[in-house]
Amino acid sequence: MKNKQKVFQLVIIGVAAAIICVLGPLSIPIGVVPVAFANLAIYIVLYVLGMKKGTVSVLIYLLVGLIGVPVFSNFSGGPGKLLGPTGGYLIGYIFMALISGYIIDRFFENQVLCFLGMVLGTSVLYVFGTAWLTYQADMSAGAALAAGVIPFIPGDLAKILIATIVGSQIRKRLIRANLF
Repeated sequence: MKNKQKVFQLVIIGVAAAIICVLGPLSIPIGVVPVAFANLAIYIVLYVLGMKKGTVSVLIYLLVGLIGVPVFSNFSGGPGKLLGPTGGYLIGYIFMALISGYIIDRFFENQVLCFLGMVLGTSVLYVFGTAWLTYQADMSAGAALAAGVIPFIPGDLAKILIATIVGSQIRKRLIRANLF
């Protein structure tokens, strides 16, 4: 039974990474920073899998993109994307996963705290993304916030709300099925 559990855990991490890779390239270009659907997938993955498995799924997604598979926004990939103006947001996914996943693991039954945990994780992602955008695009912090954070707050809050509703239901069903 233990081996089946381990295999299931590996499979679910792989499936979660694949879901992020499928949604990652889908984006709406609105300026320097596109509206991406990768973070919606990551929010749901974190809610379902928690910090450890969710973060591993995010790392796999980033590694797949780093080697050149077009899984990042606008079907892009490679080291140039990670080093480009939006690379800080991509790296910020790691910290978002760690922070959000930790809070979700500790307070899974409390959707309000999980929602707030994802908001906190996203805020840290914004810090990494804004700092890198400021440096890479030679922008002021205010300009980087205007280009890479402020327009995205309503959409990210909506994505977090969706993930809170959908993710909690999926995780509860996996727990009931003794798969967690």
